[in-house]
Amino acid sequence: MRLSKQNFVLRRSVAAVMMTLPALYAQPVLAQTAGESADGGVEKVIVTARKRAELIQDVPGAVTAVSGAQLEKLALPDITALTDIVPNTTLKSSRGTNTTLTAFIRGIGQQDPVAGYEQGVGIYMDDVYLARPQGVLTDIYDLERIEVLRGPQGTLYGRNTIGGAVKYVTKKLSTNPTFEVKGTLGNYGQKDLVVKGSTPVNDMLRLGATVGTFNRDGFGKNVLNGRENYNKDVGAARVSAELAPNSDLFIRLAADYTKDDSEAKQGYRLTPGPAPANLQPLAGDYDTRANLYKVNGHAQQVTNKGASLTIDYNINAETMFKSVTAHRSSRSYAPIDFDSLDTPLFEAPAIYTDKQDSQEFQLTYTGSKWQGVAGLFYMKTNAFNEFDVLYNAAGGLSLLTRDDIDSKTWAVYADANYNVSDAFSVSVGGRWTQDEREAAIYKRTYFGLAGSPNLGNPAAVGAPANTDLGKGDLHRKDTKFTPKLGFGWKLAKEHNVYGTYQSGFKGGMYDPRMDLAATGGPNTPASLEKRKGVNPEEVDTVELGLKSSLNGGRLQTNAAVFYTDYKNVQIPGSIPTFNAAGQVNGFAGTLTNAGKAKIKGFELEAIARVTDRLSLNGMLSYIDAQYKEWMVASGSTLVNVAGSAEFQNTPKHSANVSANYEWPVNMFGRSGSMSLNNSLSYKSKVYQAEIIRPSGVASLDPLVAQNLMLAQGGFSLWDASLVWTSADRKLQIGLHGRNLTDKRYKVAGYAFGGFFNTVTTYYGDPRTYKLTASYKF
Repeated sequence: MRLSKQNFVLRRSVAAVMMTLPALYAQPVLAQTAGESADGGVEKVIVTARKRAELIQDVPGAVTAVSGAQLEKLALPDITALTDIVPNTTLKSSRGTNTTLTAFIRGIGQQDPVAGYEQGVGIYMDDVYLARPQGVLTDIYDLERIEVLRGPQGTLYGRNTIGGAVKYVTKKLSTNPTFEVKGTLGNYGQKDLVVKGSTPVNDMLRLGATVGTFNRDGFGKNVLNGRENYNKDVGAARVSAELAPNSDLFIRLAADYTKDDSEAKQGYRLTPGPAPANLQPLAGDYDTRANLYKVNGHAQQVTNKGASLTIDYNINAETMFKSVTAHRSSRSYAPIDFDSLDTPLFEAPAIYTDKQDSQEFQLTYTGSKWQGVAGLFYMKTNAFNEFDVLYNAAGGLSLLTRDDIDSKTWAVYADANYNVSDAFSVSVGGRWTQDEREAAIYKRTYFGLAGSPNLGNPAAVGAPANTDLGKGDLHRKDTKFTPKLGFGWKLAKEHNVYGTYQSGFKGGMYDPRMDLAATGGPNTPASLEKRKGVNPEEVDTVELGLKSSLNGGRLQTNAAVFYTDYKNVQIPGSIPTFNAAGQVNGFAGTLTNAGKAKIKGFELEAIARVTDRLSLNGMLSYIDAQYKEWMVASGSTLVNVAGSAEFQNTPKHSANVSANYEWPVNMFGRSGSMSLNNSLSYKSKVYQAEIIRPSGVASLDPLVAQNLMLAQGGFSLWDASLVWTSADRKLQIGLHGRNLTDKRYKVAGYAFGGFFNTVTTYYGDPRTYKLTASYKF
């Protein structure tokens, strides 16, 4: 891979500086922007990664935490901004949406948000697992911090995840009345407003609410109809009631609601349009010629809502009981225009609805020798979607797919830590999980481009169903015990070494787009094999780490190396289907297990205070993720295509260097401080799909050229902020710029080349700047 001189110098400089950090006791060089602790060192960060409050430097695992104050100070728009500063982590908006999240940690994740696909990275809101990615990507407000845990999580959390976890932690209400207003004005017509407040009703009860509206014009236009593209029109609200009858009991009832009324986000077409027009790609990277903007009469819209009841009870000084009860639901109207043309060459109006109910009980013990957590978890979910694929062939076809998938999960987990001595501790944990899944899948071809009866065309004439399976036909139960072992060793007061072995598990599933007509009917050997679904994913991860606090606490470094044995990787995709004459008559899903993969890597984070005014931070990560066995049918034989594949959304190298300088400045008759922050980040080449080299399998090899078109070469981003904060922390004013060099970089796309002649991509945000102001009364 050829690097620009700028990127090469950045990577070499970051690597050279950070590899010397452990020796820099007297001259700290890199640090995260953080407040000063009482002793003048780096601010001490408290997290609850192990279900109990402890310093992040004492947690024996790879954890990154960013405080809510820091998120607001830097005006980070949402959690996708953490991609630049968290090692081996990709967080981005999914294809064609503002609020659906695609998350990958250490090479493990899930790109496709269709019903039936489980996430590889768990997203939590105050201990509530968010089962579906729709509506998860919301603007940052009302947060105490965000924690990112890397590696399998199962002995501490309600839902088992194999890649890692991202946890939103909201603020508890103040015992005093509070009121805060925050406004934002920016280019592209950005206008945001957040209003929040709380009040004590009496000594035991507090009430609070937050309301926000987030608006922006599009980065581009539809050149044919003038519609905004990449615009934003989102409203959000959160209310909570907290009851504390005494010091041992805390009860919180919370509810939230988000509504996204933005225009459908349309991709940029990389391939010319079909003959006879042969339309060439547009000049504007955020422009489109798309024509699909409604689903069954509804414009693009995503609503997401939920409620939770949390009860914390201190049984005694060492033991705490917690109950978390939650319900969530979402509904999405998603007009997906694959071809981005003014003709229905290839597009998909889709409706997604999801709901979940969960209950978790936890018991936490914190003693002098023993500490631990044990829990019971139950979750019931339903994911329902139906979509047409409108394909302009043979006079026009509307390919309906309807999925109705129920999942139930039971789990028992425990994690215990024993202090053998003041310097050495051992931990052991385990989880028993049972995932039960039932699916009803229906697929049928209708003639014409007006759509199916389900999506607004009751007069549609259809062929016999390609797939018609009920929940009695598709039912599976997967059970697994996953252990964990670890140790912590304080070499010295300043150095903490840890090691862990942990297994992870993600249940088996069914291809929600399976086409049994393409395999000869519902009862042929090939179709019966498809009806079994795919095997559960399994990982075994070994991690060694060193956490150090040097130079009197003014420098902190966290380093980790890891190795993951990844089995039965679940890989979804789509391929064209053919009629008896060999003509393309639609498309079908593919869902296979890549039998084996190996992932190894290195992560380094460093935080320091160079002086009382200057702070620096840095991150450097490396990952080597390789498929070793991926058997795909080619005619009557199986071919190992592992050598043709790359892990998607997993750059081999990532780095970040940030500097923050703070000095006293009086403004508006108030004393305060000015803070200047600059951040430079780098990511090496990123693939958006797996197959990027010829494989010898006829159905896969046509994907190579278009998948390479979607690949993003290495790139750097520069962000900066200038923020003034009053001494009493009540008033804050900031000027913020992101992607200041206006770099164009691909973050997602659809590769339907060959027969469909369609490759579209989505770009990350262009250069943006904004002015923020907040006042606390």
